[in-house]
Amino acid sequence: MPKVIIVFASETGNTADIASKIAEGVRQGGLDPVIKDAFDTDAEELLAYDGILLGSGTTGDGDLPYEALDLYDGLDTLNLRGRLAATFGSGDTAYDLFCEAVDTLEKKLIEREAEIVLPSLKIDVTMSPDEEIQALQMGKHFSELLLQEKD
Repeated sequence: MPKVIIVFASETGNTADIASKIAEGVRQGGLDPVIKDAFDTDAEELLAYDGILLGSGTTGDGDLPYEALDLYDGLDTLNLRGRLAATFGSGDTAYDLFCEAVDTLEKKLIEREAEIVLPSLKIDVTMSPDEEIQALQMGKHFSELLLQEKD
């Protein structure tokens, strides 16, 4: 059975909420994800998984939060070829660089040769009921793609 990890950095709890909904969707899709805070995750751990979902809130001028920096830097040494991946996070449309940290994570995953299989899910501050459904669908679709890939 393919293994999925969901790693998130969340200063305010909004991205953690998104990660929880995505995890629920992954379960609906037939897989049991591991969910971890970025601060407690070593980049090397990602190599043990077939599917990687990375999420982050955006701080300052489009920056990753402090909690995500060690994980992000650790990705530089990894070859993620053969792993399916997607990104998610929350931001605030009041800022020019809305959810820029999500884009930063996606670019790093591409650089490390992971296969981005879904568009990033970007939420303005907190999830609306429709966005909760989108997060569930993202997780479920990710599971389905991973199960197809591993057949």
